Amino acid sequence: MTELLTGVAFSVVATGMLVGWSAAWLGTFLVLRSTAMITDAISHSILLGIVVTWWWSGQTSGPLLILGAALAGVATVFLSDALARTRLVKDDAAIGLVFPALFALGVLLINLLARDVHIDQHTVLLGEIGFVWLDVTTVAGVAVPTSLLWMAVVTLINGVVMMLLFKEFQLATFDPGLAAALGFAPAGLAALLTSLTSVTAVAAFDAVGVVLFLAFAIIPPAAAYLLTDRLWRMLLYATFMASVASVLGYVIAAAWDLNIAGSMAAVAAAQFLLAWLLSPQQGLLAQRLMRRRERDQHAQEAMAVHLCQHEDDPEAEVENVVGALRSHLGWRDATARRVVAQGLESGLVTRDGERLALTPLGRALAQRILGTPTGAR
Repeated sequence: MTELLTGVAFSVVATGMLVGWSAAWLGTFLVLRSTAMITDAISHSILLGIVVTWWWSGQTSGPLLILGAALAGVATVFLSDALARTRLVKDDAAIGLVFPALFALGVLLINLLARDVHIDQHTVLLGEIGFVWLDVTTVAGVAVPTSLLWMAVVTLINGVVMMLLFKEFQLATFDPGLAAALGFAPAGLAALLTSLTSVTAVAAFDAVGVVLFLAFAIIPPAAAYLLTDRLWRMLLYATFMASVASVLGYVIAAAWDLNIAGSMAAVAAAQFLLAWLLSPQQGLLAQRLMRRRERDQHAQEAMAVHLCQHEDDPEAEVENVVGALRSHLGWRDATARRVVAQGLESGLVTRDGERLALTPLGRALAQRILGTPTGAR
C-alpha cells in the first residue's frame, strides 16, 4: 500500500483528481451564482492569512495554518460585500479593490517577516504537484503523501456537505428569495460555500498552487454548463472532466517533459473549447447551424410570399420563375437555386421547367405570413 500511495504517478494524479473534484463541486455553484472569480480573490488573499498565522504561531503547515488562511479568504469576501453594499462601486470592482490590497500586504509581510523562512508567494501561487510524493505522513503505519492526505480530508468534507445540503444549495442558487422565505438562510449558505472554497484553496496551494485550483474551479463547471442545464449532471460532468484533465495532463507532461500543473490546466481548457464548439444547444457549431436554419426558413417564407402574390397575375409566367427570385429578392443565383431545391424537398413548391407554383402547403404558409384567411385568393 505504501509503495502505491507514494508512487510518483499515483500520488500526482490522485492529488490532482482530488483537487479537481473539490474545486469543480464548489465551482459549479460559484459559476451558477456568477461569482466564479471570487475564487481568484480568495486564492490570492490567503497569502496574507498564511503569513500572519506563521508570524503568530511559528507554524508553516498544519490545521492552524489552513484555518488562518481560510479566514483570510472569508475576510476577502466579507470586505468585498461590505464595499459593494455602499453602492459606491459594483460587485466586480469591489473584489478588484480588496484582493489586490490583501495580496500586496501579504507580499510585503513576507519581505519584512519571513525572509529566512521557506515560504514565498511563488510557492503559494504555482506549487509543484510533481513533488507531492516526497513529503509523507505516516497514518496507521502507512506512509501517505501529506498533500494527498490533506486533499482527501478536504474532498471528503466537501462531498459530505454537498450531499447533505444539496437541495438547500440548489434552491439558494436559483431562487434565493424563496430559500429565505423557507428559512434556508441563503446568506449563511453563501458564507459556507465561501468558507469551503477558502479551505480548499489553502489545502491545494502547497501541492498544486492556486493557478491549477482556479483552473479546476472555473473551467470544468463552465464547460459542463455548456453541455447541460441540469444541476446534478453539471456536477457529474465537471467531476468527470476534472478527472480526465488530471490523468491526461500528467500523461502529456510525462511524455513531453512539461510542467504537470500547466498540462492539467491546458487539458481542462481544451475540454472547454470542445464543449464550446460541440455543445448541442449552446455550442458554436450548433449556434451556426441554428442561424443557418433560420435564414433558410426566412428564405422559404420569402419565396412563398413572392409566389403567392403573383400566382394570379397575368405576369405570373415571368414573375414566378427562378430568375425573378434573383432580381426581386436580391439573391445570388446559387442562393436562389438552393432555396428552390429546399422548397421542392419540403413540399412547398412544384417546378415545371423554370416555372414555380405553390403547393397547398406552401400557399398556406404564405397566407399565414400575409394574414390572409385560408382559402382566400
